[in-house]
Order: sequence, then C-alpha cells, then structure tokens
Amino acid sequence: MSEDSQQTGEETGEGTGQEESLFEAPPIGEQERMVEAILFASAEPVSVKELNSRMPHGSDAAEALVHLKKRYEGRGVNLVKVGDAWAMRTAPDLSFLMQKETVETRKLSRAAIETLAIIAYHQPITRAEIEEIRGVSVSRGTVDQLLEMEWIRFGRRKMTPGRPVTFVVTQDFLDHFGLESARDLPGLKELRSAGLLDNRPPPSAMPALGEGDEDAEEESAEGQSELFED
Repeated sequence: MSEDSQQTGEETGEGTGQEESLFEAPPIGEQERMVEAILFASAEPVSVKELNSRMPHGSDAAEALVHLKKRYEGRGVNLVKVGDAWAMRTAPDLSFLMQKETVETRKLSRAAIETLAIIAYHQPITRAEIEEIRGVSVSRGTVDQLLEMEWIRFGRRKMTPGRPVTFVVTQDFLDHFGLESARDLPGLKELRSAGLLDNRPPPSAMPALGEGDEDAEEESAEGQSELFED
C-alpha cells in the first residue's frame, strides 16, 4: 500500500473501527457510565460494536470497558467477557448466594383447611379437642402437612392428665393472611355476614364453654375472646 493510500485511509477513519464525527466525544468517564448503564439494563451480553452504536459518535466503548472492568475488580459484581460480548455477572465466589429456589404450590385438603381453622380460632388446642369439634379423627398426614408448611407449630403441653401437646398457628400463617395476631381473625358475626357460616350453627360446631357459664353465649358471639392465649 502506498503512503498516499495509507494516509487517505487514516483520514477517513478506515481500519480504525471509528466513524468520523463533527462532534466532540464525551469524556471517557462519561462513556464509562454509559457502558455501565447499558450493560446493567441488558439481559444479554452486549458486543463492543453494539455499545458503540448506542453511544454518541466518537465514543470508544472498548476503552471505556477497560476502565469499567478495573473499577469492578473485587466487587460483588464483575465485568466479564462472554464470547465477543460483555456483561455484568455475580462474582464467582458469591455464586452460592444466587441459588434458585422453586416454590411448590400445594393445595390444602378440606380436612387440612378445617383443622387449620380450628387451631387458629381455638389455640392452644389439642388433637383430641380438634377431633371433638370436627366430629371425625384427625389424620397424622393432615397435621404433618400443616407443620411442614410452617403454618402451625407445637404449643405448650396442657395441664391435664397425660399432658397432651397443643397446636398453635405460626408467624408465617399470620404473615400469609396479613394478620398481626390471631385475634385479628374475623369473628362469628363477620363470617356469618359474609355467608361463610349459617345463621344458626349446630351445637357441635363450637366446643362447650362450660355448664352454668352465663357469659358463655355472649363471649361466643363476640368472637371467642377467651379462646385465645399467647
């Protein structure tokens, strides 16, 4: 190649990968910020050619990448080359923090729903008391499912013969339903007005509060205030 042709090529910018521009290129620090913004916003690695096409004329994405890579050394996020493109990636030694967790949706059986509701409204309550309210036995699988979901937990043992264990709802249960405490559960009047309970529930629907208790019926209608314990 002659000197004239070589000089002509340099003047037109051929072979340099840069287009001639009448505008002054932004400072390299500003170009670095532009590259950083593009890479953070992109789900896929971005090539130098694409970076240059997005940035103002006269910019040098390759040089900006050199500065950016140095700035991110030792950080939680690194600038890495992926093939012929560049991307922001988690530092290799912190990859364990990015493990993907899959949440499995499990549908509760009717027995589990009834058992959970009884525990929520009558806690602390024993298995025998749950079975007395439901009128049927409570399978171990039902209780195990609720325990596995961490919606119920074991409470203190009851001071009765045999010291049976009790069940109470957990913080996860309250958080799932947006409740501050079990006392925020809807009362009987609210459930009836919402059509979730019959106007006259059968006597077996609620546990006996004790014979000769003049306030039993009133307390039941007010939402079982005496059935909740911390």
